[in-house]
Amino acid sequence: MSSEARSSELFGHPTGLFILFFTEMWERFSYYGMRGILVLYMATSATAVDPGLGWTNKDAIWLYGWYTMLVYVASIPGGWVADKMWGQKKTVLIGGLLLCLGHGILAVPQDWAFFTGLFLIILGVGGLKPNISTMVGGLYEPGDIRRDSGFTIFYIGINIGAFLASIFVGLVAYYYGWHYGFGLAGIGMLVGQAVYLWGQKYLVGIGEFTGGNKASKAEQLARKKPLSKIEKDRIIVLLISFLIVVVFWGAFEQAGGLMNLYTDAKVDRTTGWSWLEEIPAAVFQSLNAGYIIIFGTLVGAFWIWRKKRGKEASSIFKMAVGTIIMGLGYVFMMFASQEASEEVFGKAAMFWIFLAYLFHTIGELSTSPVSLSFITKLAPLKYASIMMGVYFAATGFGNKLAGSIGESAQLEPYQGKMVVEKGEAISYMTKDSIEYKNQNREIVTAYDYPINFDKNFEIKAQVYPSNGDVVYERMTDSKKVGYLFKLEQSEDKNSKERLLENLKKNNVSEENPYHARLTFEKNPDAAQVVENRGDGINYEVSFVLEEEQSEQEFSTFMWLTIFTVSFGLLLILFLKKLKRLTHGAEDKTVEGLEQEGFELADNEIDN
Repeated sequence: MSSEARSSELFGHPTGLFILFFTEMWERFSYYGMRGILVLYMATSATAVDPGLGWTNKDAIWLYGWYTMLVYVASIPGGWVADKMWGQKKTVLIGGLLLCLGHGILAVPQDWAFFTGLFLIILGVGGLKPNISTMVGGLYEPGDIRRDSGFTIFYIGINIGAFLASIFVGLVAYYYGWHYGFGLAGIGMLVGQAVYLWGQKYLVGIGEFTGGNKASKAEQLARKKPLSKIEKDRIIVLLISFLIVVVFWGAFEQAGGLMNLYTDAKVDRTTGWSWLEEIPAAVFQSLNAGYIIIFGTLVGAFWIWRKKRGKEASSIFKMAVGTIIMGLGYVFMMFASQEASEEVFGKAAMFWIFLAYLFHTIGELSTSPVSLSFITKLAPLKYASIMMGVYFAATGFGNKLAGSIGESAQLEPYQGKMVVEKGEAISYMTKDSIEYKNQNREIVTAYDYPINFDKNFEIKAQVYPSNGDVVYERMTDSKKVGYLFKLEQSEDKNSKERLLENLKKNNVSEENPYHARLTFEKNPDAAQVVENRGDGINYEVSFVLEEEQSEQEFSTFMWLTIFTVSFGLLLILFLKKLKRLTHGAEDKTVEGLEQEGFELADNEIDN
């Protein structure tokens, strides 16, 4: 590592830290900006004036889970490429270029561009994410006590980018369209890449390829030397810490999926302000990042204060406590779910979301930056970037777990087809201001019935069984509306039979009915044929039972709380045994240095 890069300092840290800070800040601006609107875009109707993909919530969260997993799992080949071929610095550069290209393509309003853009972003994050974090560790001498605070500063940079992105990308997507939001995220990545290129002079010798003839004799010897007993024990601890990471992010990463959709549908986001009557759901993604900016240094200072007083403050203890605190955040989501369920089609107050994200953030601050630093302390030189890659892969598996949990919280909708003529359907509608795109693709407004412009319409209905049939009554006037549509057949039983079973199981009756939003939507393919606009045919219907959906969401929030808190307590129970396997890696520090032999890239550990 270059002593020149370390000797140049700014605010008591190597100047290179702030180059990496701003590079990662803008990379995270692009990632979190896109992530904040991704599920909402997929779940938005394909016939809206600013169309989404028209997927169900369940399918949108399914893809979200796979995408966020692959983004982080790609860190394993990204770390391998850095270790074996290009070095961290060059891999970060190439990863950034792929990200610029991916975000740029994502801004194109075409199906091929959507999936191509996601693929390039996966590759780009895989190259950049693990290696830029390892470069941060390389800025500090072995044992430098500033390392943890350096990672905390770096982590705050990540969240400044996420905070700005969630607000600005969310607002741009809300007012100007989804693809403008994707485009703004791409501009952020371009800025980050420019900062990285400009700051190369402050990163001389940091993250260079050390394989082959470029490595010093000591480094080559360290790479060939078999792992010692101490190194093997530390790898065991790292693997256990990766399990913590999977559990933590599996619960935490409901933010972009389940909690994002829940905020959109079941949280009262009205403000009473003339300039912003309703806060876009994506903007709430900024809460986590905003809290990190506010509380990041305070949480870091608390753990330093605790350690100086001789109290338990090891990395594993911090991660366990962080997991518990984060899990307790879902208690507030349970309260939100209860409040929304108190009335039919009710909504929860915004402050529950603020409190949930606050606890999630405090938990994250005790877990995520600590785990990054922990890896650079325990990982042997020969597996430096690969171990960082495995960490981000564990984060990816946590994201996939989060997607599976969020997917399970969404009920499979009952689906069918509208079977009446247009004129009959109109009798259940009211005229409204309808925005649509004319033949010149300009957005214009008309005052008419939604069906005349192939737009969705909705009927809020009471649902209950009667004489072996299902009755649907419009809530406003108790008018029967079941004859408007017919539920489709499934492989094992038709949807009507499944619905009847659920209603009877829950003792639903005319006196105690369930409720549903019957959503009538033009088939997206048929809606593309502009010549047939307003023909009133090819309409499909879908709905879930509101009471069942609310119960499912409450149950999901409850079990997230129980599992994460129990897991954190179990870690604390086995803390002493786990600490012994680190062989004192975090025990001996002085002002500026730790005892030699406990840091990444140290070649003096004996066999």
